[in-house]
Amino acid sequence: MKIYIETYGCALNNADTALMKKILVSRGHEIVSRPDDAEVIIVNTCTVRLDTEQRILKRLHQLKKFLSNNGRVKLIVAGCMAAAQPYTITKTVSEASLVSPQNITRIHEVVENSGKSVMISGERDTTLLCPLVEGFTAAIPIAEGCLGNCSFCITKIARRKLRSYKPDLIVKAVKEAVSRGAIEIDLTAQDTAAYGIDLGSVRLHNLLKAIVEEVRGNYMLRVGMANPDSMLPILDEFLDIMKHPNVFKYVHIPLQSGSDKVLKLMRRK
Repeated sequence: MKIYIETYGCALNNADTALMKKILVSRGHEIVSRPDDAEVIIVNTCTVRLDTEQRILKRLHQLKKFLSNNGRVKLIVAGCMAAAQPYTITKTVSEASLVSPQNITRIHEVVENSGKSVMISGERDTTLLCPLVEGFTAAIPIAEGCLGNCSFCITKIARRKLRSYKPDLIVKAVKEAVSRGAIEIDLTAQDTAAYGIDLGSVRLHNLLKAIVEEVRGNYMLRVGMANPDSMLPILDEFLDIMKHPNVFKYVHIPLQSGSDKVLKLMRRK
């Protein structure tokens, strides 16, 4: 089948799209660059920002009209809005199938099913990983979800609890990205400093050490956003591995409120 994919949001969403494309192509489907050429349209959504959410809903209204004139085209809404706001999606375009981030490795089942599908429960399959290589940059997810439960955060509803990829799988993905010409390797997650807590035997600094020891070549590692609560217990080890010439001297830690009252209301420390 001919499939068109639109992607909104963060590096993780773009990496999810790369994985969906890999799965679909491996099953004989064709990725096309225009919705007019497609038999299936997939919209990989983001729900972090209100303006992005409104833009996606506007696009879904447009696609609803497109579907009314092209009755054989199937619409799949994937990503964070499908997980966190399924009723908003179905209210906007009732015929759309829904696939949460936890189920993107089953995207072929939804594409190949002639009817409407809803896959918004379950956990992520962390045995499949695909680097998103664009020019000299590659984005590689190392984990999904987080350990927090912030009062305002819809991302927690969408990405759910922490699920880390095994170190050997990430090392393999970095090797693949470097072999494809990537020089900057961006390691992404909702909270990179929480990496490995769910695995029990490895943390972020252990992962970085494994990568620089096992992957040879001209590349630099950039670590994505880390929450301070997760970073503090491993800060010394992290700063030590940052001395390696293949690791950017770069830290992305969002500032928290200086008010204890506000932090309590946010359910943060």
